[in-house]
Amino acid sequence: MAPAPAESTPKRRFDHLVKVISSERFLSMRGLGKELPFFICPFPAEDAVEMRRQQSQLINQLSNRGLSVLQLDLYDLAIEMLTERGIWTEVLATEAGVAKEELKDLLQGVLDPEKHLVPLIGQKIASGRFDVLIISGVGEVFPFIRSHNVLNNLQRVAGRLPTVMFFPGTYTHGLATGASLDLFGRLHDDKYYRAFNIFHYEV
Repeated sequence: MAPAPAESTPKRRFDHLVKVISSERFLSMRGLGKELPFFICPFPAEDAVEMRRQQSQLINQLSNRGLSVLQLDLYDLAIEMLTERGIWTEVLATEAGVAKEELKDLLQGVLDPEKHLVPLIGQKIASGRFDVLIISGVGEVFPFIRSHNVLNNLQRVAGRLPTVMFFPGTYTHGLATGASLDLFGRLHDDKYYRAFNIFHYEV
């Protein structure tokens, strides 16, 4: 079993990701039983800048190996949806003078994963043939978009596409303790049971 992310160096995490995601076992979704091919890539929040750089390197390496990767950043998708609704400029202009709860309610409605976000992701998946889906930007959209809500709804459009969500925090999953997504290692997002910790997946 690979070492826990907190015990790994960025290089070891990167090497593991390249090895796993480019493997036939991962791409053919073997060893998952009847579970969804959803994987969480947890990393220390303080490594966010380095992890973003490594994501670009990872996609380049996968592309060099002939794999087609769809990378979706939740923050970019949020801006896209707000712009299409014609309220992005308004949000920027009124953000400072609006109560946080009011702004949160507005954005959660417009960016609702079930009604708006995941259907948009589905459109992007349907736009081509992809081997892997990579999702990032989880920390940037919290609390307007919650990662467990994305995952719960994503199975409708990406249930047979190997998917990796980069998560700035910890993801624990065990029979005794259940599953827990803890954003930044501090904020308890929610329980999500159907994803695998990619650092515990061996090829």
